[in-house]
This record gives sequence, C-alpha cells and structure tokens, in this order.
Amino acid sequence: MADHMKEMEKEIEEDRRQGIRRKLLLHACCAPCSSGCLSAICPHFHVSIYFFNPNISSLEEYERRYREEERFLEILKENGEEGAEELSLTDPGYDHGEWLLAVKGLENEPERGRRCEACFRMRLEKTFMEAASKGYDCVTTTLTLSPLKDANLINRIGTELSEKYNVHWLPSDFKKRDGFLKSVRLSEKYGLYRQDFCGCEFSKRERNEKSDRIVE
Repeated sequence: MADHMKEMEKEIEEDRRQGIRRKLLLHACCAPCSSGCLSAICPHFHVSIYFFNPNISSLEEYERRYREEERFLEILKENGEEGAEELSLTDPGYDHGEWLLAVKGLENEPERGRRCEACFRMRLEKTFMEAASKGYDCVTTTLTLSPLKDANLINRIGTELSEKYNVHWLPSDFKKRDGFLKSVRLSEKYGLYRQDFCGCEFSKRERNEKSDRIVE
C-alpha cells in the first residue's frame, strides 16, 4: 500500500533542493480538518483554499463551517504561522441541488460506499477546474485527514483528475504523522466548531440511526 505522506515529503524535499515553491490549491472541507493539514504544507507552498462543499445538507450548516474556516485562517495569520500570511479563501457558492444530482441513485449507499466516491469526485473535479483556470501548479485536499475516509480512494481520484486537467495532484494522507490528533487538539485550543457528521443528510441519517440503536 502506498505511503502517500512519504510521497508528499519527497516532493517537498525535491522542491527545497531546487529552490522552488509551487502554487497549491487546497480543497478544504472544514476548519478542524484544515487545522491538521496547513502546518504540513504552508511552509512549502503558496497555498490558497477552495471551500467547495455543496454536499453540506443546509445553507445554515454550510455558512457555519465557512465562518469557522475564515476564523481559523485569521488565527493562523495573527499567530504568525509560517506561510499563513498569504493564505486566501475562495467560496465558489453553495448549490446543494447540484450535489444531489451528482449522487442521484446512491442515497441509500452506506458511508464509505459509492455515494462517497461520487461526492469526492465531484468536489475534487471542481477544484481541479478552478486550479487549471487560475494557473495553479498542484491540488490536494483536507479530506484525507479523516480516519473515516479512504485516503487511497481519494488519492486515486486525484491522480485521475490530474491527468484530465493537466494539474499535478499532491498525494496526501494527512491523518498520518499525528495529523488527526493535531487537529483534535487545535480544535479544542481554539474552540473550533467540530461537526459530528460528514455533511450530507444521508450521513446525518446514518449517524442518527446508529445513535438510536445504541440507546435501544
């Protein structure tokens, strides 16, 4: 099985050796996940953040997560974190209907099933389209921070889209190297809103059903 973080670290070392710093578009799903990823990439890339998450079940939840992303980036800048001073955040807009069409027929798939694969692909493809149109060198995502998501699948999708859009995919498995643990600690330190479901109404339904069974 590939060690995606080792692959990333090799690329970073090669960039350092050549004295270059590439432009990276980071797809971000929420502030807690960003907290576990940015320290690994900000010192080595010119990072911009793309908050494309139409999977989120309601506009209220979407706006809450976006505001927390904004707030966390301001914290990094105020703290003088390396590379944070040039961070930017783009919100391409919220269209849950567009996402529902992308996963149509997969509503009853379990978490980590085909619906999640379609969701990852849609969100990453939009990120690659943005990167290609704006001249970014590479793309990656905070999605690999979660222990509940398949990093191998996400990296496979990223590699496929890289070939389609001619923008490099930066491999990652941000949960490794204590990345997930770091995100938990930073969320507690800064009081970040840490949601208890992935985002869509189907993951929320599955979470609720599991909670009901535990209570019973």
